[in-house]
Amino acid sequence: MNTDQLRAQFPDENECRNFFESVIWRGGRHCPHCSCPKSYHLSGKTSRAGLYECDQCKRQFTVTTKTPMHSTKLLLWKWLQLMYYMVNSSKGVSSVYMGKWLGVSQKTAWKMGHAIREMMKPGTATQPLLSGIVELDEKYIGGKPRYEKGVTHKRGKGTDKQCVFVAVERHGMVRAAPIESDKASEIAPLVESMVQKETQLMTDQNPVYDHIAEPYAGHFSVNHSQKEYARGKVHNNTAESFNAILERAKQGVFHYMSEYHLHRYLHEIGFRWDHRIPEEKVTKKGKTKTVMMPMPVMDMLQSLISRAFGRQLRRTENGGIIGLSPA
Repeated sequence: MNTDQLRAQFPDENECRNFFESVIWRGGRHCPHCSCPKSYHLSGKTSRAGLYECDQCKRQFTVTTKTPMHSTKLLLWKWLQLMYYMVNSSKGVSSVYMGKWLGVSQKTAWKMGHAIREMMKPGTATQPLLSGIVELDEKYIGGKPRYEKGVTHKRGKGTDKQCVFVAVERHGMVRAAPIESDKASEIAPLVESMVQKETQLMTDQNPVYDHIAEPYAGHFSVNHSQKEYARGKVHNNTAESFNAILERAKQGVFHYMSEYHLHRYLHEIGFRWDHRIPEEKVTKKGKTKTVMMPMPVMDMLQSLISRAFGRQLRRTENGGIIGLSPA
């Protein structure tokens, strides 16, 4: 779907609103304040479009109430446009270009981007555990340190860069989270919360994983220091691929991912990764190869908007943002 087709499907604000309502209130319209299923549409001269009043608590609401778009003054079309750009991009879109394309300021586009990343966060209650073959790896995020005469900056595991833990189900979903360090005490609880015990783990030769993998069905590793990157089906190249996308997004689009907001960028990249489907393709040599292809855009938009309710962002006093717990 290109932008002309998107506009043809949503030609006006009313169609955009109907789409949001059909996804967020899929089980029927309900009050976001008290969950009452009975409400009335307010259609007076002074009532804005899409405004409802609850029959029980008498509070008014719209489809964006108690979502990351709460109290927005922007057209829903602009929100839908930005969602389209973000789910369609391979590495993300900078807030500078978001603002140019949408006709808003960079600061507004920056907040809109993080609001959508808040929707991209997987639900903790319904989040399935990774199964089958799961690859584990760590990634260090950060730029090259400034040059200081006489100062040597450590590389690899001795670096001061922010560490990210990544677990990827082969031909499946990904889970990524910032961690304080690559010690077993940091990684083990994450693996336990993300991965089924019947899983076979694939890693590099980081000794931390030898202990972590004991309760699992199997553990296989490759020795990168000896230039071994695959041994038959034993590899963690899928996790390395996710790390490569993360690095390209940082270097080519965002340039800087603060420690405070890093988890939101991980949600964005993880959302696009999870919304792919495997397709079998035949290579020129006649071999069958599994290729992960993006889902249709409308499917991704519906999945994204369906996560909106209960997630909110607010501006802080110094112009930043803070997430609010579901209420």
